[in-house]
Amino acid sequence: MESIIAFIKESRKKNGLSQEELAFKAGVGLRFLRELERGKTTVQLDKVNNVLNMFGKQVGVIDKEPGHDE
Repeated sequence: MESIIAFIKESRKKNGLSQEELAFKAGVGLRFLRELERGKTTVQLDKVNNVLNMFGKQVGVIDKEPGHDE
């Protein structure tokens, strides 16, 4: 999840978007976006995908690296 958080923050800033602007354009609430960028663990994946969609991305399934059991 950390890489998603970093990607969203960096992409938002790179595109000159405030949290308010990104939340509005992605169709999610400002509170949700703020919690997402803070790493809240109980986020809704459909909303995460709405935000990632703004940057041409979506959540996907990838293999875990060995030794990274969480």
